Amino acid sequence: MTGKTFKNDMSMMYAFHDALRRELGRIAKITAEATDDPRQVLQAALGWELFKSYLHVHHGAEDDVLWPVIRAAVRDLPDELAVIEAMEAEHAVVDPGLDAVDTALADREGGPERLATIVERLVGGLGAHLKHEEDEALVIIDRHATPELLQRFGFEHGLRIGDDSPRYLPWLLDGASADTAATVIGRLPEPLRLAYRDEWQPAYAGLDVWGPERGSTEV
Repeated sequence: MTGKTFKNDMSMMYAFHDALRRELGRIAKITAEATDDPRQVLQAALGWELFKSYLHVHHGAEDDVLWPVIRAAVRDLPDELAVIEAMEAEHAVVDPGLDAVDTALADREGGPERLATIVERLVGGLGAHLKHEEDEALVIIDRHATPELLQRFGFEHGLRIGDDSPRYLPWLLDGASADTAATVIGRLPEPLRLAYRDEWQPAYAGLDVWGPERGSTEV
């Protein structure tokens, strides 16, 4: 998953980032296809709504729970403070990027080329943010975060997912490696592990998330 060594468990952060990259790849593929109007495909796709929803959950929990505490901890460390400020600034451009995609989807006069350009910006910008966070911010988080803070962040993340956990967890692990899936599922109490195996994942696999043959939902 990563060559870095952390004192805290960052596996869920990497799993979520991997899921975002997976979906960015699918979104880019759809907008590049010439056989269908990508605006119709993307606008109708459950996958686009899930991607937006879970991205808002993740970044909102970071903005409200994680970054304020880490920012206070590094206030006298200019280099580290600059990284945290960059994280906040990068988050601030994501929502307009998502809104721009939705606007392009609704614009029947703009053509699919406009959508492809906007999606290219979203893919590049969010992809660069994920790499920046992994390359620099996670080390800072690991250095200054207490286990209690990370537990609070995880709790807030789960609270914002709410009743959508039966769909969120299979989404998170769609296409994940066996090691990643085992790590994430291993965190669950046994009744939820069984529910994931017997109910949640099979139900998600039956969803037409991105349309036919646009991405496997096998874990």
